Amino acid sequence: MRTGIALGSNLGDRHALLDGAVASLRLLHEQGSFLTSSYYETEPHDCPPDSPCFLNAVVELETSLPPLFLLRELQELEAEAGRAKVHEFHAPRSLDLDILYCGDLFLLTAELQLPHPRISERLFVLQPLAEIRPHLKLYGHSLTCLEQLLLISNNIF
Repeated sequence: MRTGIALGSNLGDRHALLDGAVASLRLLHEQGSFLTSSYYETEPHDCPPDSPCFLNAVVELETSLPPLFLLRELQELEAEAGRAKVHEFHAPRSLDLDILYCGDLFLLTAELQLPHPRISERLFVLQPLAEIRPHLKLYGHSLTCLEQLLLISNNIF
């Protein structure tokens, strides 16, 4: 299943942490194209005061892993990168990995919602996602990723 994963880091060597995460995600990739966006530096949103800027990216890979199993794999990668399992909401973090979508799957559990409920609100997700999949239309969305990016960009500026 084609699966999108958002990557973010605002502590430590952000480039090295994202590079390491991308390399680890390649190991979960099974076939076809592995897509990686550029890295984007973004201001922190809804974070504690004086939080450092983030480095963000999006990866799309092919995996047969069930979404909740994949979520646990991503949480292990976060822990290996130094992220505490218990942390303050939106606290600065060495690595943050979020599943954005798994094909056309709609999922609503206590642990995971797919597609990610705030994709269309987050410039730091839409910009790298639109770079690698501009014409992707997610389940429940009437606009493509590029159209959503243009819409949110016009509302911000």
